[in-house]
Amino acid sequence: MQDMLGPLKTESLKQVFISRFEDLILTGRLAIGQKLPPERELALQLGVSRPVVHEGLVELAAKGLVKLRPRAGAVVSDYRKEGSLAILESLVNFQRGGLDPELLESLIRVRALVENETARLAALNRTDTHIETFHEILNAEESADPRHIEKITALDFEFHLTMGIASGNLVYPMLINSFRPVYVNFTSLFFSEPEVVPAILRFHRRLLAAVEKQDPKQAAALMTETLAHGEQRLRTLLSRR
Repeated sequence: MQDMLGPLKTESLKQVFISRFEDLILTGRLAIGQKLPPERELALQLGVSRPVVHEGLVELAAKGLVKLRPRAGAVVSDYRKEGSLAILESLVNFQRGGLDPELLESLIRVRALVENETARLAALNRTDTHIETFHEILNAEESADPRHIEKITALDFEFHLTMGIASGNLVYPMLINSFRPVYVNFTSLFFSEPEVVPAILRFHRRLLAAVEKQDPKQAAALMTETLAHGEQRLRTLLSRR
């Protein structure tokens, strides 16, 4: 294993440690069930402190990439069985632009399932405060420079998160927030074409109108249409990479 590991040199040693092991595990170079060396040995091989190794392993365990066993050390997990939502960002980043088709389909289907329902529930349960928040976001979107991808992406996420909050279901916004890194990864690519922004604004206006009128059927239908439009554009962009 020593030939896989060289000294780490960076300001964020823990994050580089995590990225190194994510790559080793997701590529299969570290096999499922393989036992990792003790923390002290890993620290020596990598040229970092033991706390960096320990904290990195704890985070890898939270993602479902390793299991930490008392007095037995860390063992590589099967992330498909043990993985949590925390691993989604790692999986997407690991693909380096060539997203696995199965993962892409899974992400698209889960998003549709969650967001169509949040739109339906938001139309039923929204409050005047939610409507005010929606209008604030929409006004900010309309005044934002389409070339400022980071800002447009953040506002788009806030629109969808507010839909989750307005649904009245406490879990939906937490679930949407769990997808934030993956969501931002994809939508920043989506908004790399400035002409997309006016189309999204039109969808948002129509969605807000349906929620404001408390029309759940129309809100769900418009969310379906919005997501289908985004899916089509995203697939086109990914096919060019």
